[in-house]
Order: sequence, then C-alpha cells, then structure tokens
Amino acid sequence: MRQNKEIYLVAQNIRSLFNVGSFFRIADVFGVKKIYLCGYTGFPPRKEISKTALGADEWIPWERHWQTHLLLKKLKKQKIKIVVLETGKASIPLPKFKPEFPLALVVGSETRGVSKSILALADEIVKIPMLGKKESLNVAVAAAIGLYRLRN
Repeated sequence: MRQNKEIYLVAQNIRSLFNVGSFFRIADVFGVKKIYLCGYTGFPPRKEISKTALGADEWIPWERHWQTHLLLKKLKKQKIKIVVLETGKASIPLPKFKPEFPLALVVGSETRGVSKSILALADEIVKIPMLGKKESLNVAVAAAIGLYRLRN
C-alpha cells in the first residue's frame, strides 16, 4: 500500500509578510498541499508577500483561519498528524523524528513561537538541533529545514 505523503503547513501569528511570502515559495519547492495562515498572520494579496513568493502565492492553495486550535482539531479529525516545530526540552530532534503521513507542520510567531494551547494539540513536537549560541532560526528558514527533512 502506498503511503499518502501529504504535508500541510500551518503558520500561527507570523508578523512578517516577507516570511509569509517565503512560506509560499518553500511550499512550492517541497510539495506542500496547502498553507493555513492563522491568527494575525498576513495573507495575499499583499505586495510584500508576492515579492518574496515570486508568484507561488498565485498557485499554492491556502486558507485563512483566525483560531489555530479549531483548525488543528479539524485536521486531527481528518487523521492528519499535527507536528509542531518548536524548541524545548520535550522536543524530538528533527533527525531522529520518523514522520507519519499525512501531517501538518506547525510553525509559530517569530518572537514567541507556537502558543501553549497549540503545543497541547500536537501529536509530536520536533526541533532543529542548534549547535551555536543562538536558540532559534528565522521562522521561514526553520520551516524550510523542517519540510526538507520531512521530504527526505
């Protein structure tokens, strides 16, 4: 039986429209089925998003949801695994994570990360191991690394 390797990207409270544009480009590169823009995350049409997306915002499917937790509950009912990309002691290092598909990769605010209420809904919490002094990456860079790892 062929496994369904569908991946969705959920962005919670992303303030930078340039990061949102990057999500569209990244989604195109890694075959993301749909992007969910949640909370106060900006959404197309916006020139800042289009500039960074380089047109991917015109063909990558997306939806806007104000309440992330309601979206995640709906996805869980559809048997989509919720995988949150977030630093923390409970997080599994991404290289050790064995994904089950279909899944939704959740990324959060550039300054606050993913909210605790969303972490509580996660099937898994994964992190990118940090080898330097910094504890995090730009959210779009982190999403790209996460999606690359999930695809490979």
